Amino acid sequence: LTDADLPAVATGTYTAFETEDGVSAEALAEAALAAVANDAIEQVRIDEIPPGLPGAGQEPNLDIQEVSISKLDGEGLFALSKDGGLALNEQEMLVVQKHFREAAREPTRLELETIAQTWSEHCKHKTLTGLIRFNGEIVDNLLRSTIAKVTTDLDRDFCISVFKDNAGIIAFDDEDALCIKVETHNHPSAIEPFGGAATGIGGVIRDVLGTGLGARPVASTDVFCFAPLDMPAADIPKGCLHPSRILRGVVTGVRDYGNPMGIPTVNGSVHFDPAFVGNPLVYVGTVGILPRDKAFKQPRPGDIVLAIGGKTGRDGIHGATFSSLELHTDSEEVSSGAVQIGDPITERKAMDAVLRASAEDLFTSITDCGAGGFSSAVGEMGEEIGAEVDLATIPLKYQGLAPWEIWISEAQERMVLSVPPENIDRVMEICDEEDVEATSIGTFTDEGRLIVKFAGVVHADLDMKFLHDGVPRLEREATWTPPELDDPDLDDETDFAKALLTVLGDPNIASKEWIIRQYDHEVQAGSAGKPLVGACNDGPADAAVVAPKLGSRRGLVLANGLNPRYSKIDPAAMAECALDEAMRNLVASGGDPEFTAVLDNYCWGNTNDPQRLGELVRASFALHDLALAYHTPFVSGKDSLNNEFRDGDRLISIPGCILVTAMSVIKDVTKTITSDLKAVGNLIVLVGSTQRELGGSVYWKQRGALGNCVPRVEADRAKRTLDAVALTIQNGTVASCHDLSEGGLGAAVAEMAIGGRLGAAVNLDRMPATDPDLRPEEKLFSESQSRFLLEIAPDHIDQVTSDLDGVDFAIIGAVTDDSRVAITHRDQPLLALPIETMVEHWKQPLDLDGTLTAGGLS
Repeated sequence: LTDADLPAVATGTYTAFETEDGVSAEALAEAALAAVANDAIEQVRIDEIPPGLPGAGQEPNLDIQEVSISKLDGEGLFALSKDGGLALNEQEMLVVQKHFREAAREPTRLELETIAQTWSEHCKHKTLTGLIRFNGEIVDNLLRSTIAKVTTDLDRDFCISVFKDNAGIIAFDDEDALCIKVETHNHPSAIEPFGGAATGIGGVIRDVLGTGLGARPVASTDVFCFAPLDMPAADIPKGCLHPSRILRGVVTGVRDYGNPMGIPTVNGSVHFDPAFVGNPLVYVGTVGILPRDKAFKQPRPGDIVLAIGGKTGRDGIHGATFSSLELHTDSEEVSSGAVQIGDPITERKAMDAVLRASAEDLFTSITDCGAGGFSSAVGEMGEEIGAEVDLATIPLKYQGLAPWEIWISEAQERMVLSVPPENIDRVMEICDEEDVEATSIGTFTDEGRLIVKFAGVVHADLDMKFLHDGVPRLEREATWTPPELDDPDLDDETDFAKALLTVLGDPNIASKEWIIRQYDHEVQAGSAGKPLVGACNDGPADAAVVAPKLGSRRGLVLANGLNPRYSKIDPAAMAECALDEAMRNLVASGGDPEFTAVLDNYCWGNTNDPQRLGELVRASFALHDLALAYHTPFVSGKDSLNNEFRDGDRLISIPGCILVTAMSVIKDVTKTITSDLKAVGNLIVLVGSTQRELGGSVYWKQRGALGNCVPRVEADRAKRTLDAVALTIQNGTVASCHDLSEGGLGAAVAEMAIGGRLGAAVNLDRMPATDPDLRPEEKLFSESQSRFLLEIAPDHIDQVTSDLDGVDFAIIGAVTDDSRVAITHRDQPLLALPIETMVEHWKQPLDLDGTLTAGGLS
């Protein structure tokens, strides 16, 4: 058959709407685009069949399209940037203008788009690497002065490649290394939750696949922040989706991408706050394993630029620049094309082809087409040498794409490899066997220029040094003024049983089982520590444990920490507590605090606001100091700024958030433990001191307050506590362990009892505390950091006492057989709650289809 003999085929979905009389076809089409269609890839027709294939007959504009900027003033340049979605400020546009004036020509549209993608906040992290005036001093490159400085100063020998590649790489054993990356996909998920989250997890999987010479993904993690699911519709700003719709879409998007790819989702958390109504946060991460001798890469002049995987379409155009801007009431309409369309099966096939080609040493470098598409992938790979490509060879999803659209599209499932000419036939053979499309699109050169053609006509000729180093460094002002807050008064009429049930039912603490059950955490057979544990397999785990090499007990422990509410009081406290919580979760599951690497992921508001930027600076220096004390190097990270939503005069800004992800390498996964109570008669030991720190707590939240006394971390004491608890677990004397975080001691005891379906009797009078006059509410619900609950068999208590020498601890209770949690204070009963009552209150808030509290999965 010739092409002329082949039939034209298109698919469509017929949707019937019930409408009131008088509804116009235009209004119906607008509703359809909002509810059932994505105009980046679909056409809406009212009561008619399209006359032909989508895009048929649409001839692309193949003109070079020069853009006249030489005579514009600063205001005109900024207007050009804003109208074109370039997200470059006036100063940056003036630098671009000067560069092309010196070249005695105007830039082409493709050149401007390339510069905009490369210079975007998403790609260049201009805020963290710029100049910041804070407290009368200049901070030169906040990232290098804080996060990267920790790694440089510690100089840990297990760090192999940090802040250089798509993911950070650390040693695993003598043969292999682990790599880890955590990304955000916030703006896309706000507009199209399913597609935004799906392509977020797909993108971070490709980051790992594109690390070194190809790493095999072995585990994924996700952390979400949403507005409350019961938020009244009247409180949802125009242009925003309801939080319940966003949550369902995001969870389904991660599920329907990770599960088909055969990569287990093993760890995560979910947080709720009204400030996330306009900007939900979607953190997604992946861990991979690769041979240590494949940890580095470098393309060579003469290598072929090979594109493999998915076809290119309009979905994802301006994704990098879109994510660098604040959202507003019209973002859903004007930026829908910035959300990519995912296809996990195509990515799975591409992954298999890459790993086979890597095993045969067939390519010299690899990266994914993430932010900026081919523009960033080819531009970054060829930064030190140069590259020349021809866009006419790139496979397209449909007709009608202009060269600049092909170049910057972030359409998914695409990888770029540098392949020596002598290996190209074998790589193509592997791709054919794996049913993966592969196309040679150009060559890496030694000329130091990025040359982009279409059918032989040059559309861009850029100097690599200007492209990557020409962006001006901005100087910004930063200030921080603490908010004026007070702690509410405590009264003597507290119903402690009701208070504990209310805390357990807070969505931040409530069971995440409905979400966890969506994911496959058993695929690849490496899950040694499950996300749900205990007698009914529904207790909360502190961290994930994975054995990535079949036949080996060596493994990794993966944990995270985040608490946005603390940031409303003091961003430094938020940063410290995020790191401390990640380390507590890791240690509580058997991780080694001395063989742990960490990642930082910033999500912030508009850092052009000096107060917002001051919050970020304060948080960064607090994180630096504590990581240095913990000996935990940062190996990777990412920032997502401008997480604000504007609705007319109303501006909704998220609280500054730093997610800390911690990964530890351990010798034997069988020596890890879980959080569920194990045996009647065992002792309950509280490690760590409790302080008057209810600020930002769930207890105050349930009383409609924020408070002021936010938890802080005392570095030396915290480090000793982490090491001591890790030692007790390594010595095999701990039956179960759980960290104290949101909800304090009350929530931790309840969760351990729920997990084991065993009772617990606790006496608050025995608690180590800095103040002997702490009230019972403070003892039960304070969220003081660096604390653990240990379950110890009586005959092990002497060894545990020896291991915990030098840290605060006390035996505060015992495991019982009466199926309730009983707590006393001053020799008087404070509360006694049946476990099943706690289970019901704990599961109901996020039981979105009613199966859990109805007993369907318990």
